[in-house]
Amino acid sequence: MIEISIALSNNTRSRPIIDGRVEVEGVKAAKTVVHPSEMFWRQLHYGDFDVSEMSLSSLLIAASRGETDWAAIPVFTMRSFFHTGIMARRGAGIRTPKDLIGRKMGVPEYQQTAAVWNRGVLEDFFGVKASDIEWFMERGPDRSHGAATGFAPPPGVRLNQIPPDKDIGTMLASGELDATLLYLSEPNLVDRARTPLKDIADPVFPDKIAESRRFYAETKIFPINHTLVVRRSLLGRHPWIALNLYHAYCKARDLVRADASFILQEAVATGRVAEDTAASFADDPAPYGFAAARHVMERLADYVHRQGLTQQRIELERIFAPSTLDL
Repeated sequence: MIEISIALSNNTRSRPIIDGRVEVEGVKAAKTVVHPSEMFWRQLHYGDFDVSEMSLSSLLIAASRGETDWAAIPVFTMRSFFHTGIMARRGAGIRTPKDLIGRKMGVPEYQQTAAVWNRGVLEDFFGVKASDIEWFMERGPDRSHGAATGFAPPPGVRLNQIPPDKDIGTMLASGELDATLLYLSEPNLVDRARTPLKDIADPVFPDKIAESRRFYAETKIFPINHTLVVRRSLLGRHPWIALNLYHAYCKARDLVRADASFILQEAVATGRVAEDTAASFADDPAPYGFAAARHVMERLADYVHRQGLTQQRIELERIFAPSTLDL
């Protein structure tokens, strides 16, 4: 039995590990439940925890700079059709994605995974390039993930820093921003926006489910945000921990999936609602495992490189624990 520290976000798939219904075999875990924005910042800057979720884009960027502190485990606790969350200020005249061209757009952090997905989708499916937009980033160097991974604005990208006395919400309300690529207002140490957007902004995709179904039908991609990471130095001493973590998270996921409402929620989002719950289980739109999710991660790796966040495209095998590559 070894003692380790684990950081978890309060997401549905991890809840059985948080509440103790599932334990990692061979491990006595000191658990901390923390918002993902703060978790990634603490890990990238300070390495606070032995195991945690991690921004997949930040992990790819760190690997491109030769940083090897973390090995990934193919557990994906957070997926979403992130582009359906793009919001435009009322009165800005933005009714379609094309209307974002030439506008001022907020983003919590330029390199975060959801932002990478959104820019990739805007370019590939709606003809809107990152260089078509003027960007305003909320997180400053003291709280950004990019400060730990050497982030610099890619060539051709106009990126401004939002002053500390403002945030995306207040700038939308004042008319200084036209839209935001995503919006994080849950209290945490990293994101400072708190203004409710319901009275000042509307989704660029009003029918989010219809757009999610369209995107999934065309691509078979359910975008991944977070993966799981373990400290490589710990893995070197105890290589068995990689598969033990994987099996524990799979068990936790399966406990949650036993609730029909959860699996049907995912099935509805992807337009894959089956005739009965059993068929939905047999056709999981959000699987764990390296092979099952590879096509999704390959698209993200392409986007990270195409958007100028890495000088070379990172091969996925570089970032995952070797024992997990056949899962």
